[in-house]
Amino acid sequence: MAGWIYPKLDIDENKLAKAVIKNVPASIRDLYNVCKAIRGMKLNDAKQFLNNVLEEKEALPFWKHSHGASHRSNISPKWKVKSGRYPKKAIRYVLKVLENAENNANSKGLDLENVKIVHIAAHKGIVLKRYMPRAFGRSTRKYRYTSHIEVILGEV
Repeated sequence: MAGWIYPKLDIDENKLAKAVIKNVPASIRDLYNVCKAIRGMKLNDAKQFLNNVLEEKEALPFWKHSHGASHRSNISPKWKVKSGRYPKKAIRYVLKVLENAENNANSKGLDLENVKIVHIAAHKGIVLKRYMPRAFGRSTRKYRYTSHIEVILGEV
């Protein structure tokens, strides 16, 4: 199996902590919006924001793939978007990869108070193709989509 290739950044490698989770059973559409919302945030602020979305105190704004997402009254005006959702499954996996990256930063000796999310992205994973039997000898395709999440934390 091939190794994971992270993007090249203009930051010293000793000041970075990386983590990746492959084949997450979460929607790439939800993961895209979660990653876009927390990109560039400090680690503690991002975790606090995601926990607020999990508890439905604040809605996650949806920029892309927002068809059918209704307007929420608890979206901050700083996002400049009115439609949002609460993608709990995607947020749980993003919190997990953030925790892994935080542990990597801690083991490298980085100051966790000054750690910022330099890069976070979600990519399409493998598609598990199955068939479900139906009436009269027919079958229906049933796809299970997966995603990959990568995070790079940097000390500012």
